[in-house]
Amino acid sequence: MAENLKRTDLINAIEETRKSFDTDNPTVPFIEGDGIGIDIWPAAKKVFDAAVEKTYKNDRKINWIEVLAGQKAYDTTSEWLPDKTLETFNEYGVGIKGPLTTPVGEGIRSINVAIRQELDLYVCLRPIKYFKGIQTPTKNPQDVDITLFRENTEDVYAGKELENSSEDVEKLNNFLKQEFGWDIRIDSGIGIKPISQTASERLIRAALNYAVENDKKNVALVHKGNIMKFTEGAFRKWGYDLVKSEFSDVAVSWEDCGGDPGDKILVQDVIADAFLQQILIKPQMFDVIATTNLNGDYASDALAAQIGGIGISPGGNINYENGKAVFEATHGTAPKYAGQDKTNPGSLILSGVMMFRYMGWNSAADLIVNSMEKTILEGKVTYDLARGRSVKKILSSSEFANALISNMKTSKKEKLSLIHI
Repeated sequence: MAENLKRTDLINAIEETRKSFDTDNPTVPFIEGDGIGIDIWPAAKKVFDAAVEKTYKNDRKINWIEVLAGQKAYDTTSEWLPDKTLETFNEYGVGIKGPLTTPVGEGIRSINVAIRQELDLYVCLRPIKYFKGIQTPTKNPQDVDITLFRENTEDVYAGKELENSSEDVEKLNNFLKQEFGWDIRIDSGIGIKPISQTASERLIRAALNYAVENDKKNVALVHKGNIMKFTEGAFRKWGYDLVKSEFSDVAVSWEDCGGDPGDKILVQDVIADAFLQQILIKPQMFDVIATTNLNGDYASDALAAQIGGIGISPGGNINYENGKAVFEATHGTAPKYAGQDKTNPGSLILSGVMMFRYMGWNSAADLIVNSMEKTILEGKVTYDLARGRSVKKILSSSEFANALISNMKTSKKEKLSLIHI
């Protein structure tokens, strides 16, 4: 693996990525997705195309190209993740995908994880923010405005595990007992949890750089280092070391400032279980989170629940060093609803907003977000967002997309400024 880019080089790489999408007709590969993908992708694409057309008129247009993964790929090619799909994402740099199926406990490993690892998309980026009008289980969901950076390539998701009672696990168990004196039950399945300095530093560097770029006040390193001292404890240590070696002009650790960072970004660490309590009690404490893979999985879904669920929570998988990125719906395939034109396309649509921002098409992104805020406030929502509130009519996937498009308004000032992009 190539050496990590340092802070200045990372900033330059991000700027080059943005310049590469300063084109009028980019090609963007997409994966429709399994299950409800057949419903939410057409709805989302319709919103994306409308936002681009309303914002840029005939000056810009996305050329969509379908690539295959999941059940559709298997039915067509007998492969769950064809090489051609990965090659196409690599070629065009940015893509977007619907949900993909993964059997539990048997069969193929996660296709989502495979895409992240094969393309080395080391950041799972999850911005979690409340839309007014959505009913939530918490009293003050508006206090949640957190951007989570989850390491995406290792930890227990590395897939290094052996089945219990197998010949291989017996070999490993014997080795661990002979070499280290570890006494593990003979009927155990065994998995390996790799946490590297390389992966940890580039993830935390990306989070710190994001905080600098977006004028955030704090970054929290979330870990379970009190128990896993040489993996998650090391993640914490490497994070603090990075603050001192590359970000000391703009950030400072709690230990070095006593909680008073002045005009710098405050960097602190939080034990994972305590963090899950604190985001329920006082989520406004946190701006940016940097965390390991498994902790990030738990935390992102817990935070999404506080703002109304993962149906309205977007996600992206990004390598800031080489510019590659794949944005995605964060929920599952919900096969029992497939083909019913019923489910909420919001997660996929907002993931497209993230994609537009990554490409530098901020005005199109803003148009979608403003439209979604207005549409939800009007009570024009899908069934999942109608729970606990009075609505005139529960909308289908396609009707929700149409409502969003109807609420897209671009001012004359915006139109004039966008022509010159």
